[in-house]
Amino acid sequence: MSVSAGGTEDTAPPAADRRAADRRAADRSAADRVAAVVVNFESGSALTECLRTLVSEAAAEVVVVDNGSADGSLAQGRRAFPSVEVVVPGRNLGYGAAANRGVAATTAELVLVCNSDLSVHPGALGALVATLDEQPEVAVVGPLIRTPAGDRYPSARRFPSLVDAAGHALLGLFVPDNRFTRNYQRSDVAVDGGTAQVVDWLSGACFLVRRSAFEAVGGFDEAYFMYAEDADLCWRLARAGWKAIYTPTAEVLHIQGVSTDHHPYRMIVEHHRSLVRFAWRSTTGWRRLLLPLVTVGICGRGALAGLRRLSAR
Repeated sequence: MSVSAGGTEDTAPPAADRRAADRRAADRSAADRVAAVVVNFESGSALTECLRTLVSEAAAEVVVVDNGSADGSLAQGRRAFPSVEVVVPGRNLGYGAAANRGVAATTAELVLVCNSDLSVHPGALGALVATLDEQPEVAVVGPLIRTPAGDRYPSARRFPSLVDAAGHALLGLFVPDNRFTRNYQRSDVAVDGGTAQVVDWLSGACFLVRRSAFEAVGGFDEAYFMYAEDADLCWRLARAGWKAIYTPTAEVLHIQGVSTDHHPYRMIVEHHRSLVRFAWRSTTGWRRLLLPLVTVGICGRGALAGLRRLSAR
């Protein structure tokens, strides 16, 4: 600590502290351009924690779309954060349809779509905004998503080839570390200290999207109740000339399964129904001749998933 000419102590903060304060100010300025849309379904106290992290990140707008929760999670979140806007459709619309309602209730130029069982780490919104600002050809950016155990959740993925799709379908349930699944789930993407990478699609558990691009392609396809609506959105964005990018400089925590575990067998059915829909939409050329066989394979995988869940009880 130095002493000035007048004999008083110089209390100016160290340079490192000033830089940290500048970063926090920049993150908050970036977050002022973000509307956060949280889709909730019976997530318990996880919703309140999610809202706490979004409010602490200073998102300009925070909207919860509640899909008919009966566990008190919405009431708890409202008590903790009464200024948060709530949309109550009156029934369970599914993920994509609920997210569309939330986006329509906001006005910010950038929209963070996320699950309710998710915590946003400090600075994550600023890092996501910075990535979009640096790359105007990118429509959607996703963070590094970690599980409670600290592992990377495979949120950045490829549109799988027929070989990878078949290998993942056959082996993924029982041998999750097979090479087909690793290729599909982009096990090669960077984690700690890595750089941003262009990917085919990003998990809808958490991503930031430009409103202009989202609205130009019609938002989420509401024919998907759960699952694959994120892959479908990124596929349509890519057809419109946009890119998707994954950046590990932004990090979030995803608990996983808080909502879906309430209705596991319906979720298995919806997952595989969505896979069939996306396969028929996105497959082109001679490969469409294989779609009946692909459909049978996906339905068979769904049956195996249900039996596996039943045997684990």
